This record gives sequence, C-alpha cells and structure tokens, in this order.
Amino acid sequence: MEPAGDFIRALPKAELHLHIEGTLEPQMAFQLAARHGMALPYPSVEALQQAYDFRDLQSFLDVYYAGAAVLRDERDFHDLTSAYLRRAHADGVVHAEIFFDPQTHTARGVALEAVIGGIGSALREAERELGLSHRLILCFLRHLSEDEAMRTLEQALPHLQAITGVGLDSAECGNPPGRFARVFERARALGLKAVAHAGEEGPASYIREALDVLKVSRIDHGVRSEQDPQLLARLVHERMPLTVCPLSNVRLRVFERMEDHNLGRLLAAGLCVTVNSDDPAYFGGYVADNYVAVQRALGLSREQIVQLAANSIEASFLPDAQKKAWQERIRVVAGAA
Repeated sequence: MEPAGDFIRALPKAELHLHIEGTLEPQMAFQLAARHGMALPYPSVEALQQAYDFRDLQSFLDVYYAGAAVLRDERDFHDLTSAYLRRAHADGVVHAEIFFDPQTHTARGVALEAVIGGIGSALREAERELGLSHRLILCFLRHLSEDEAMRTLEQALPHLQAITGVGLDSAECGNPPGRFARVFERARALGLKAVAHAGEEGPASYIREALDVLKVSRIDHGVRSEQDPQLLARLVHERMPLTVCPLSNVRLRVFERMEDHNLGRLLAAGLCVTVNSDDPAYFGGYVADNYVAVQRALGLSREQIVQLAANSIEASFLPDAQKKAWQERIRVVAGAA
C-alpha cells in the first residue's frame, strides 16, 4: 500500500541537504528585484520558470548564480529563509541543517554579516514560533581556489557561534575534494563539523577523498558510491550518512528517470540514506515531494519511508538526547498510522 502524502508529512524528519539560495522561488525573485529596483534577465515569472530546464549541473548553476543577485541585504536573507522554514515545517521537518554560500554574495559586495544576520534571525524565529531546530553550514565553492575558501573561513571567524560546520559545493567535475584539504583541516581545528558534496556527477573516488582527506561526517549526494563495491561496504560499516536528493538527481540528469534512481538499492544494502530537496525552487519539489516521488517510482514500503525519516534524525548534528526523542516520536506516528 502506498503511503499517502499526509502520512509522509506527519513523520518527523530532518532536512540535511538544503541550499538556502536554492529556495528562491521565481515569484520571490521578482519581488526582491522590485524591492531593489533591479531588472531580471527574464520578462516574467513564467519565463524564469521555463529556464529551469537543465541539461546538467553547470546549466543549473548558471541560472542559480544569476538568481542569487537579487539577494542584497539582511532583510532579503531573512525573508528567503523564513519562507523556506515555514514550507519545511508544513512538510514535517522538525530540524533543518542549512547550507549557505557566502562567496556567492561577498563577491557581489554583500557583507557576510548581512548574510548570516538575515539567515540567523529567521532560524531563531522559526525555532521560537514553530519549534523547528537548526544548524547552519558554511559551504565553500569548489570551482574557486582553496585560498579563496580560506579567506572566507577567516572572514567567518567572528560568527562561529552561529555556524556548526563547513561544506563543499558547486561544480563537482574536475574539482576533487582533496584540493581543499588545508581549509577543512583549519575548520576542524576550529571545532566545526565537515561535510562535502561528492559522488553526484563526480566519480566514487571523490567520495573516498572526502572521507580520507577532508574527514567528513556526511557525504552529500554519494549516489556514485554504487560504482565501487569496496567503498559501498565501507559506507555501510561506518554508518556514513548519504544526503540524497532524488528530484535534483533527475532534473540534473544524474538519473534519466526516477524509476532508475538507486536510492532503493542503497537503502536495501544497509546504507544510512536520507532524503532531501537540495535546491527545491529549481528542482520541482520540497522534502515531502521528494519522499513521495521516490516512494511512487521505486515502490518503497511504508516501513522503508519510516526508515528514511529515522535515518535523517540519526544523521543530523542534534545531541543524542534529542535524536532519541525524535526517533521515539517517529515510532509513535508510524504506529498510529
């Protein structure tokens, strides 16, 4: 029997792979452009939506970075983050670990204080009003140099109380994780957690590099791990979480169809797979939409859907006591359904 969308939304879950800039809906892009007297390179909301027909990761990034230009001040980042958090809350997200790309903004003259200030005020507001806890993860753009990443980390030092970890995103092919060994070592020395995008478009060897060189606590994406049986066995043994983004994978042609996605096989192999939305405004769905899409395409059982929600809590950076409480709540909801 297919779990209904309302069952999926009722399950408490964490979202662990979410780029806040990727939640910029076309309508909000036009609103913010108007706020700042800017002209977008698209005549209408509909024309912008039509630009979301991506061939690969790079074709998405070109539109993504252009859209980010409307984010200019603290109010913009607050409004963007608040809109996402309320949407996530409606999907049953009880804890969100959010990526942000400071280099995308500081390169345009936007102060890092405005970025972190706006995102942070919305996160605190959602915790107060919705009970939605959070962590904030600063991502380095891997198509830029490690020196630039190090400068960004140094700029963030006054704001470390607001940041839990660092990540690595942007164009994967040709930009292996090992290029960023020093900046990740510095971040870990500062007490920050480490995660990295690996094995989306890049090879399984990038996943190994992220584990062995960057010493990450989670792999973002990781779907190419299936190419390397020894790596797959290691991920199972180490209970290394993968933050998989199904709708994103299909829209960026990592898989041609959702029916081809390997999430079901990875889950059956015993990996700690989680479901996330990545850049939901661009890829056609928020976190519950991703759960529904894989359930329908792959025929996942209700028990497997529950396992995915439980995995998301397990893979989060929440304290153990909070994890235990949410895991119990998941069992209660699943048992009552």
